[in-house]
Amino acid sequence: MDQQTYEKKMVGEKAAEYIKDGMIVGLGTGSTVAFTTKKLADRIKAENLSIQAVSTSHATSKLAESLGISLLDLNDVQKIDLTIDGCDEFDPELNGIKGGGGALLFEKIVAQASDRNIWVADASKAVNQLGAFPLPVEVLRFGWRHMFRAMEEKGLHPKLRMNGEEPFLTDSKNYILDCHAKAIDDAKALAGWLNALPGVVENGLFINICDQVLAADHDKVKVINR
Repeated sequence: MDQQTYEKKMVGEKAAEYIKDGMIVGLGTGSTVAFTTKKLADRIKAENLSIQAVSTSHATSKLAESLGISLLDLNDVQKIDLTIDGCDEFDPELNGIKGGGGALLFEKIVAQASDRNIWVADASKAVNQLGAFPLPVEVLRFGWRHMFRAMEEKGLHPKLRMNGEEPFLTDSKNYILDCHAKAIDDAKALAGWLNALPGVVENGLFINICDQVLAADHDKVKVINR
């Protein structure tokens, strides 16, 4: 196991300790949260816990169901007690970029429906300023080139995400434009500009959403609170 995978496993499994009996839990998407999901399944069996979950993607649903975790439709849930998710970057204020796995829309909806949000992150995810990781923007397929041009004129250097020779499709069958801004000076303003652009479904800037990050720090987990 390489160092990054070790860190993902360490923080992912640690996050499962925050889940208590009777909770409705949001399960994020990605390789780090996959360790959380597997550890949660082990805890449910070993401790006979009553846990129900809401998934943020088809991939997470498939994994959770294979492990015997009971899933609920978000529409049938009043609120989620705790959501555990990964991130692609987070800054000192715990704002972040998410969507590298393509699930930013469902992830943001679930996060907003949650009382508390914890992100799990290997050491590479901590940054002083957001933007080094390409910012995903989910857009409708209808007229996407017009959104592309608007982002290009804004200096965001967008690229259409591909899956082999075909455009990548989100779970909602939309496209993703990855914006290579390199540095984002005002994340809140940029998020507002993007969401005001007709055809943009959602952007990958998660602002004032995360409550706590469990970050890998060598061989231990560092807890960072907002």
